[in-house]
Amino acid sequence: MRLQIYKWLSRLKIYILRWGHRQRDYRVTSHIALTARALGASGFILADLKDFSIQKTIEKITKNWGGTFNFSMGIPFKNVVNEWRKNNGIIVHLTAYGENIETSDILNRIKSHKKDIMLIVGSKKVPSRFYSERISDYNLAIGNQPHSEIAALAVFLDRIYEGKELSKTFQNAKLKILPSKRRKTIIESDQNRDKNC
Repeated sequence: MRLQIYKWLSRLKIYILRWGHRQRDYRVTSHIALTARALGASGFILADLKDFSIQKTIEKITKNWGGTFNFSMGIPFKNVVNEWRKNNGIIVHLTAYGENIETSDILNRIKSHKKDIMLIVGSKKVPSRFYSERISDYNLAIGNQPHSEIAALAVFLDRIYEGKELSKTFQNAKLKILPSKRRKTIIESDQNRDKNC
């Protein structure tokens, strides 16, 4: 059983669906997308509206730091959900009001499907229909206290990937950080030289 789960994890696609975005949310929405990319998600969808500054930020990071990360925006929320269901994926609503990731078996139930995951991350107050089976297969909480959606996303991705995302290699990276105890070292693969700070 564990071997099957590991095989599924290596092929797993997780997309983040950001529902709601106000102009003041620019940094938070950007950081959700950056966290998703860095911790192994396959893509990010900004539903119902467009923000080209966020798109530019994410595309620049992906171009310099490597890997593939799909970014879409302006697609109506209902269309995204319907398309995801048609393609046999499951939908997880990340909310402080959901089943606790630590005190319930929700993560095991999600993994048992062995299907790609659409993770809904809200901005403004989400309508009550988001909690229903028509939209979410699961309502999952990273603790049942008020907290940042960025932190919740990071914990979920770390739990679902079992920590393996932290050693992921990003292909075609122009920049790479070399871990160090005392200084910042970035390798520029284009010019094959080090930057020490």
